[in-house]
Order: sequence, then C-alpha cells, then structure tokens
Amino acid sequence: MSTLTFSVADIRKTFLDFFAAKGHTVVASSPLVPGNDPTLMFTNSGMVQFKDVFLGSDKRPYVRAASVQTCLRAGGKHNDLENVGYTARHHTFFEMLGNWSFGDYFKRESIHWGWELLTQVYKLPAERLLATVYAEDDEAYDIWTKEIGLPPERVIRIGDNKGGRYKSDNFWMMADTGPCGPCSEVFYDHGEHIPGGPPGSPDEDGDRFIEIWNHVFMQFDMKEDGSVVPLPAPCVDTGMGLERLAAILQHVHSNYEIDLFDALIKAAARETHISDLANPSLKVIADHIRATAFLVADGVIPSNEGRGYVQRRIVRRAIRHGYKLGCKTPFFHKLVKDLVQQMGEAYPKLREQQERITEVLRVEEERFFETLAHGMEILDSALAGGAKTLPGDVAFKLHDTYGFPLDLTCDVCRERGLGVDEAGFTAAMELQKSAARAAGKFKMDRALDYSGTANQFTGYEHLTSTAKIVALYADGVSVAALKAGKSGVVVLDSTPFYAESGGQVGDQGLITAGSARFAVQDTQKIKADVYGHHGVVQEGTLNVGDTVQAQVDGALRAATMRNHSATHLMHKALREVLGEHVQQKGSLVNAERTRFDFAHNTPVTTAQIAAIERLVNAEVLANSATQARVMDIESAQKTGAMMLFGEKYGDSVRVLDIGSSRELCGGTHVQRTGDIGLFKVVAEGGVAAGVRRIEAVTGENALAYLQSLEATVDQAAAALKAPVAELTHRIGGALDQIKALEKELAQLKGRLASAQGDELAGQAVDVKGIKVLAAKLDGADAKTLRETMDKLKDKLKTAAIVLAAVDGDKVQLAAGVTADSTARVKAGELVNFVAQQVGGKGGGKPDMAMAGGTNAAALPQALASVAGWVAERA
Repeated sequence: MSTLTFSVADIRKTFLDFFAAKGHTVVASSPLVPGNDPTLMFTNSGMVQFKDVFLGSDKRPYVRAASVQTCLRAGGKHNDLENVGYTARHHTFFEMLGNWSFGDYFKRESIHWGWELLTQVYKLPAERLLATVYAEDDEAYDIWTKEIGLPPERVIRIGDNKGGRYKSDNFWMMADTGPCGPCSEVFYDHGEHIPGGPPGSPDEDGDRFIEIWNHVFMQFDMKEDGSVVPLPAPCVDTGMGLERLAAILQHVHSNYEIDLFDALIKAAARETHISDLANPSLKVIADHIRATAFLVADGVIPSNEGRGYVQRRIVRRAIRHGYKLGCKTPFFHKLVKDLVQQMGEAYPKLREQQERITEVLRVEEERFFETLAHGMEILDSALAGGAKTLPGDVAFKLHDTYGFPLDLTCDVCRERGLGVDEAGFTAAMELQKSAARAAGKFKMDRALDYSGTANQFTGYEHLTSTAKIVALYADGVSVAALKAGKSGVVVLDSTPFYAESGGQVGDQGLITAGSARFAVQDTQKIKADVYGHHGVVQEGTLNVGDTVQAQVDGALRAATMRNHSATHLMHKALREVLGEHVQQKGSLVNAERTRFDFAHNTPVTTAQIAAIERLVNAEVLANSATQARVMDIESAQKTGAMMLFGEKYGDSVRVLDIGSSRELCGGTHVQRTGDIGLFKVVAEGGVAAGVRRIEAVTGENALAYLQSLEATVDQAAAALKAPVAELTHRIGGALDQIKALEKELAQLKGRLASAQGDELAGQAVDVKGIKVLAAKLDGADAKTLRETMDKLKDKLKTAAIVLAAVDGDKVQLAAGVTADSTARVKAGELVNFVAQQVGGKGGGKPDMAMAGGTNAAALPQALASVAGWVAERA
C-alpha cells in the first residue's frame, strides 16, 4: 500500500488536472437544482447537466469534458436517508468526479485513462483492483484483459441479473427509452479481513469489494419495444465517488473517517458537547450540514412541498440527532462556518452566502424546536381517550407532517407506560415510499424527432420574415402536410418568433402561405437551436417545403418586452433596497405582467415597495438605450453580469445592459428604457419559507391598473358620502365606530354568559364528589364559552364541566376541570370523548380543553353521556 496520502482537495484538483491534460474542458459543477429540467428533483449524478447533449437537443463547443459535480440523493427513488450515518458509505450529499466524451473517444481511451489515473497518479496497487463488464461486451472485456493486463479472473462478466433483457447491473439506461449501453465498473478490494465477496457473487453486498468508478458506454438507443439500435455517435459518461476514493487513498475504511468528515464531525461534537467522536449521530449531523448548506446556496429553502420538503426533512433529521445527544437549543447552523472552511475554496458560493445560509438554517432550527412542542400537544390529544397504544398512522403523521421523530414518540409513550403501533407506522411509511418511488421514477418525454439543421432566429430585429417550412408535426409525429382544423407544430428554416425561455413566454402570431393560415398559439424549443411553432391551421393546407410569411403579434410582443425589461430593472432595484442576498428563484414574463420570485426572509414593506418603484421609474425616465453583446461565458462573468438561478447557459452568452442593470439574457427587450412607459408593483407575498413573489405591470397595463384603483377609490368615497381627499379620515371614523360597537357587544355577551352561568350552576349533579355539568349555551362563541367556564369553575369549586355552542351544523365545545379534580378527570380526555360523538376531535390541558364537531343533531345525547363517563373514571 502506498504511503502517499491525498486530501479531499488534492483529489479534486488532481482529477481535473489529469483530464485537462488529456484535452478535456473543465466544467464547473452545476447547481443541485437541475436547470430547465422538471423531470429531476435534484442533480443526482455528474451527467445531469449534459443530458440534453446526450439526447441530441443541445451542443457544446467541446467534445470532451471533466467536472467535480455536487450531487444529492435524498428523495424519490434515491432515498436512503435513514441509512445515512449508520453505514460506511451512505450520504445525502456527495461529490462525483466525472469525465465525458460526446461522440469523440470511446471505450479504449476511457478504460486506459481511468487505469492510468488510478494506478500511476493516485498510486493504487493494481493487484487490489478488479473490473466488471456487461456479459455481452467482448470489446471492453478484451481491453481489460489483453491491453490493461488484468487477469481474466479479475474481470467479471455480469449478465441480465435484474429480471429482463438488458436489465443488468452493468447495462445503463437513461430512462425507459433513449440512450443506453453497457458499463464497466472498477472495484477496490479492501482485503480478506473484510467480509464480502466479489461482484456477481452471493455475498457481493459485503464491504470487502467497493465500487469506485463506473464507465458508461452509451452506444445504443432503446426503443419502445425493448430493442436497441446503435447510436450514430457513441458517448462516454463516467462517475467516481470522491468520498469513496478519499477513504481508499487515506487508508481508512469508512467515508466518515476521511479528512473532510473528520473536521465536520469534530465541529459537530464541539457544538453538541459530545466527546465520543464515534457516535453515529455526529456522522448524521456532519453529512447533513453539507447537504443543507449547498441546497440553500442553490436556492432551496425549507418548506412543506417539493424540494423544500426534502430540505426540511434533512435539516430536521440533523436537529433531531442533536436533540438525542442532549442539545435542546439551536446548534446546527453554527456548523456553516466550519463547512465553509473545508469546502469554501472549491465552491466559492458557500463563502459568498455564508451569512444567508447560516440565517436560513437558524430560523428552521427555531421552528423545529417549536414543532417539537406542538408534536407533544398532538401526542397528548391522540392519547386523551385512554388508549393504551398509539396508532401507527398517528405516529406516522407526527413523523411525516410535523417532523416529530418516531424514536422520540416511542420515548414519550414509554414514559407513560404506553405502546406504539410500530408495525402500523412502518406500513404507513412503506406506503409513502411506494408513492414517492412512483412519483420519482424518471420518465423522459422524447423530443420531436427532428434531425434537420438549426433555424435562424431573426426576432431581435424583425417581427416578420419570409421563411421555408422544413418540418411539420401532428400528434408528435412528423407529417408532410397539415390541413385546415388540424393542430400541430411548424418548424421553419428561420423565424422571428421567440421561443419560451428564461421566464419569457413564447410568441404568438400567424404563419401564412397563399390562402393557408396557421395561428401560432405558442413557440417552444424543440432543441436548443430549433424553434417549434405550436398552433392550428385555420384555413388551407401547409406543406413541407412551402415558402411562408411569419408574422409575430406585435402588440403582444411589445407588451411582453416592456415587462421583461422592467424585470431586469426591478431585480437590480430589489438588490439595492433589500440587500445583495436577493437571488432570483423563478420568473414569468408575459404581455399582462411580470412575476418574479426571489430569496428574502421577510415581507417587503410598503415603504420598500415605494423605493423599488422610484428606482425603476427613474431608470425609465432616463430613457437609456439598451445594449446587447454576445461573448463567451468567461468574458461575460468578468463584466459582472448577473447570472440567473435555474438557467442553463451555454459557452456563448448574450450580455444585456438595460439602464444600470447588466444580466445574461437571451430574451427580447425594449430599445430604450423609456419605452417601458410606467412601472407599478401590484402584488407582493410569500410563496415558500424564505422566498417572496413580487408582481408588476408596465405601460398600458400600468395605466389600466391605476385607473381601476382610482375607480375603486371613487366608489368607496361615494359609499361613505365623502370627498376623496377625506376618505382616509372617514374610514378611520367608521372603524372606530365598529370597534366601539364590538366592545359593547362583547360586554353584553359577557353579561349574558354570567347570567347563564348563574342559572346553569344549579343544573350540576354530584358524581362521586365531583359536580358534573354538561350544557349548551345559545349564541355563545369560543371566548364566551371560556369565560363562562371560568365563572362556573369558581362557583362549583370541585367540578368537571362541558359547555357547547351550536352554529348551524357546527359544534364548538369547551371542557374544564377544577385543579383539585384533574388527578381523576382530565379536560382533554373529556372534551375528546364528547367531540367524537359529534363528528369531531380535540384536546388540550388537563384543566381546560377545546374541540369542535360537525354533527349538531348528536349533541344532546353526547352531553347526556358526560356524567356516566365521569362516573367511570372518578
């Protein structure tokens, strides 16, 4: 074994330097949220950012690439969250070393270079390495055995071992159909002292033989019928787990023993005040700080849905493990600085966003500790009826909806001498996992089968052009003609129509050829440089080869351009008013308005909105000319141009200057800022934790909005019979009058409650020394029920009381037990007993509890049963 030790940082740099020397372009890691790819929740492998290249819908200026890609596998079919921290190699977040060939080199170079890097650069002993190949891949087998020189017994053929043709550990498919091919995996042998057998053997799941690198050879196209045909340009896609390789190079068996994790585990121990560095909970915390911090940096904020829900689960799992270690106050966010120290140099976005990441995690921690308290209340309510076992579905609801962990639920129940239906919990968990697997199964819509040349976009300069039809589609299939009444897609050799991209909707308009008219309802990209015009033939017939006139709807385009240009100015104004942390999270620009989502933790105040409007309208009044320049991505970054979240940029980009704003954007824009006319914010609100949405209008839409507001103000003034100038004063007076009336009404209700309380006290019956009263209060609300309850408890001294109010079919319940009786009767159990009879449920503290129901007809019988229930328990 070599004595050379590589740090994680060394391994990253060495890998990229090696493949750069082999003619590869080093490509930066893409975000954990895949750009323009709704089929994936998270980037889960290095090839994700190149998927469009493999599908043929995108091109790159290079044919060889290498990267170190950040990946996340914690949702959908890639969900091993509960294993993280308890095995040697499970992670939520990991780094993938990869190199790619797009129709350039193939198996021979890939295998030879991989072997060279492993054995000559990283100095791994050749005798510890073995390889697998697909059983039918004689070419790869021969390269390993005849050229590399691996003994045949260390090159293992793996056939169709997954239940069907091409269903194999060594046959890779992007989806059910599409690019696929055999793969060759490299394994490292940790030695005979570690249990486990080689790949393909019955005990292959042991830890002795560990896969470190997979070379995928995409050479086929999988058809719907399961057959494969050769791809015209075979490609290579490789992936090697950085953490696994580091464990081997640093002579440790577990990924959690490498230098990076050693530092993070020690930091977790410091913040949780634990001295046992082998505690699995510290591994969980160390893993999860990487995942959560990178997710925040890439725009994912904890929430209750989608990516935010996965983020929340990871954060709360880390906090829960700190809670198990005795941490009852926020600690997790304090680890961000340690992570930045370890990974900030390789990933500058961590250092740039350190303060924001820390704040987002701190807020989520505080919320979770509040949730723990809320979970305890739900647990109390579920057990209020005297149940001896907590139902599994309730335990799962606590876990899944409220983040209340099962082990904590079990601890609470154990303290009370109660059990938990863990089998029911497991069944509910499996049901959810099945649903997640079904939802997470990667399905890919095949692009329209277009193999022609790219079209030329002329829409920056012109709204009309003469063009030629190069392809037609109906129902997703290529056709020679489209007749009247038929919907379809038209592809032209050049087009003035803008295809939806970067938040801007696609153009609408007309395509005509003689008497034939095709109404374009939307324009979408078929490939990166091919636009499809979606619509319907209104008259005549369109044929492939026809010369046509393409006419964009000028009014819609102009309105959309005003909104798009205003979006750029608004984005800059948001950062000036709210802070540099503002980061775009999505946008929609159409002819009606612009909608912009951005990272910000608090509502935007009225004063801040006014400041934003002043800044944007000042830019409009300046009437500056708009300038667009096309340059390479590196030069664009040097200009300081803003790169937007969720966008996937090629190597050649368009830098757009609008007023003082500079962003990368391929959209259509006004020629001068004055063309925007007027800018007005019309809405602001939250769409997720830490994400706000602002909507605005421009031009004629802004005028229409202001005129509508003016009409509303006039109507309000007329209703109050006041001049517009006095409207605010008159509304204030009306509100004061309403408050006075509400106060008077409350006083009357209080007197009524007191009177009813005196009258009701006489209806109480003695049950084993406790005065029991169950009665309905006409016209009472929740506040009146509570006030009457307090008076009755004072009057009856030793009592158990249930009061009810009815509004239509709805029932409001209150239960109260005096302090000297809570040892025998608990209000939460009592109110839940009554609520279940009227179609509801509820709970609360031993001395006071509230509930609701939906079956008012059952209330008399429910109230009549109270005395018997108390008698059984008292």
